[in-house]
Amino acid sequence: MSVKQISVFLENRPGCLNEMTQALADAKIDLRGLSLAETSDFGIVRLIVDDVLGTATVLKDSGFVASLTDVLAVEVPNVPGGLNKVLCILNKTGVNIEYMYAILGNKRSETAYMIFRVNDNEKSSAALEGEGIRILNQAALSEI
Repeated sequence: MSVKQISVFLENRPGCLNEMTQALADAKIDLRGLSLAETSDFGIVRLIVDDVLGTATVLKDSGFVASLTDVLAVEVPNVPGGLNKVLCILNKTGVNIEYMYAILGNKRSETAYMIFRVNDNEKSSAALEGEGIRILNQAALSEI
């Protein structure tokens, strides 16, 4: 089980990130998660949104280059050691974590949410669910 992440390639120059977020704001796209990584020439913005197709269309129509990637949206206990529990499960499977970042959830929730890009979504999902860790699908993103 996975969700779609949108990766947007941005020129590393003043105002470029603002232009992208303005296009999304004008289209009333709700950002649920965002990660930004950069090099000297370009940046990669990773987005989690409720409306993947609508967001991809807005980005393309606004002149941005974007791609879709399957990632895991994992419910992490919002307690000390909660993330470590998830990482221990993944470590036992031998799965490599390429990157991860937090996404927004309900302010009153006792749960945190993380996005994981791993080299084997199916193996990771099975291991986590086998240990009682909830994996969200695209529809569940609107519930958090």
